[in-house]
Amino acid sequence: MRGGERRLTHLVGSKDRFALELGERSGGLRRVDVWLAGQHLTCDDDMAYVPQLLESLRSDRAGLDSVNRLPPPFPGLPPEAAHRRLQAEDGERREQWWFLRWGPTTDNVVTYLFRDGERLVITAEFWRDEHLQRHPEHAGAVFAAEIPAEELATVLQDAAAALGQRWSSSDG
Repeated sequence: MRGGERRLTHLVGSKDRFALELGERSGGLRRVDVWLAGQHLTCDDDMAYVPQLLESLRSDRAGLDSVNRLPPPFPGLPPEAAHRRLQAEDGERREQWWFLRWGPTTDNVVTYLFRDGERLVITAEFWRDEHLQRHPEHAGAVFAAEIPAEELATVLQDAAAALGQRWSSSDG
């Protein structure tokens, strides 16, 4: 949904770290705004097909244990540098750290999730030319947020629960 005033219906998490803002419904879709480190990641497309998004949220939540067991991809590197190094790796090596692969709603950003000490780090980078032309300040920028594993698990779980409840209780 573009233009006009939006009504916040449910915020899960912190926009300064990681959050999902669940909004109004339109047909078989629901507005879902994803925030990382104060950046609105779903600024290009915030209408999500709920059944697919629910599956993605649940899958990411279930995968947190394996991410927590993986060693950091590049120990000692700052998150932004680790993100860039992962981008330079072949697909198989970097796939284990992919995150937010939630279909068209999040395919405008490349995101990774990896462990850094006791916390997890989420990184994101906008890549579409159209987006970078509208937001030249995003060219080459990597946004990163540290988040405790328990907090990330709660955000994913609570967003899925709220989205599922709101979806199933909606008509048609």
